[in-house]
Amino acid sequence: MATTSSISGSAGTLSSLGVGSGLDAEGIVTKLVALERQPITRLQEQVSKIQTKISAYSQVKSLVSGFQDATQKLLDPGFWNSMKATSSDTSVLSVSTSTGAASGNYNVVVARLASSQSIVSKEAVKSGTSTALNASGKLTIELGTWSSSTPPTFAVTTAADGTTPTPVSVEVEPGDSLEKIRDKINSAKAGVTASIVKDANGARLVMSGTQTGEANGFRITAGAPSATPEGAASSFVAGLAYDPEQSTSGTTLTQAAGNAQATINGVDVTSASNTFSEVLTGVSLTVSKVSTSPVQVAVAQDNETLTKAFNDFASAYNSLSSYLKTNTKYDESSKKGGTLQGDSMAVSVLNQLRARLGSSNTASSAFGTLSSVGLQMSTSGTLTVNATKLNAALGNLTELKKFFTNEGTEGGTNVGLANTLRTVTRSMLDTDGPISTRTAGLQTTIKNNEKQQERLDDRAALYEKRLRAQYTALDKAMASITQQSGYVTQALKAFNSSSS
Repeated sequence: MATTSSISGSAGTLSSLGVGSGLDAEGIVTKLVALERQPITRLQEQVSKIQTKISAYSQVKSLVSGFQDATQKLLDPGFWNSMKATSSDTSVLSVSTSTGAASGNYNVVVARLASSQSIVSKEAVKSGTSTALNASGKLTIELGTWSSSTPPTFAVTTAADGTTPTPVSVEVEPGDSLEKIRDKINSAKAGVTASIVKDANGARLVMSGTQTGEANGFRITAGAPSATPEGAASSFVAGLAYDPEQSTSGTTLTQAAGNAQATINGVDVTSASNTFSEVLTGVSLTVSKVSTSPVQVAVAQDNETLTKAFNDFASAYNSLSSYLKTNTKYDESSKKGGTLQGDSMAVSVLNQLRARLGSSNTASSAFGTLSSVGLQMSTSGTLTVNATKLNAALGNLTELKKFFTNEGTEGGTNVGLANTLRTVTRSMLDTDGPISTRTAGLQTTIKNNEKQQERLDDRAALYEKRLRAQYTALDKAMASITQQSGYVTQALKAFNSSSS
């Protein structure tokens, strides 16, 4: 905003507004323009309040969404099948449950842990693990099962579709060291890993199956290198083979591939790994060591998980209720109203949910109200959990589930409470629901307010321009009058002097 102006005329140039008139024209203009802009200030204050309301509705939406999530948890079929399993000796076995688990008690004896096949080369390398061995040949690795006969026979692994995997070959070249051979075997990803172990005689190659279980044994045969197929594998490469069926004796079997073995309530069971996941429906046992006595496994309804969900449900509602109550009430002590005081939509959200929570339904023959299952509405409007009543209700889980989840007849009294609440919260959170509609309306009000501010700002600018023009003209006129008054005064003095 300009605060000075150049005024030209017969009285000369006036460089500041008001100089010609002797008035505080700049102050007058500033105050008059400020008065003209007061409606803009009031509009800006309105925008600030509306933005606060929009933020409040954003929080309301978040809290309704949180309550909806807590309600949805009660509609999850898996939630009502929550089971908890315990082991009397977790050092022997641990237990977990999944969908389909049923209550039960089991005596488990672990007779054997699952193992992977492992072999070690008989010939030790004394020259160093990174020294070239001047050995050549091809190692062929196959996965399968070794029989318990003498000598054992090998059956290649067969897939469910009847196919067998292609054997994996590893080429050993004259410049390869023991480390290089190890790395080539590992890079082949043939279901066998190699490592180097050192003893008093030198370094040896250890080869182990990557997976446990009888069907994950392996056979290694040695042959001529691909470059010279008419030749034969060098003695060192031949010494890395393992094929007792063909009396290959270059390596020593240190551990055979085997299944884990156990008895569950006297029934023998096996597993290729140390986890028995397909023996008991919905129950997974992971064994850690052989047991000398039975381990007790108990599978029962998981009341801890169920109780937590009901507490979370009450907590989510209380957070929403508390926020709405605080923001819609008038505080007598501070003489201030909440951000959403008088907002009928905000009050409606709370009233709708209270009405549903306080209603009864006929979905269950054992429970008719939320209070009857242990969730009670207090005089302050919050949900409290009566642990004793809830625990008793959990003893009749079938009817408790009906009270919350029964689909019933649309609009009928036999619809479960959680289904009713899901419908209500969905309607509140829909893009064309009351919260979104109210927020959109407030945002439109802000846009209209800003347009009005722009119009008033333009009017104030024109008003200031007009005032400055008027006071500039006044300055010129007053300057001219002052100059003329000076001429008259000088003329009178001259006249009086000549007369005397």
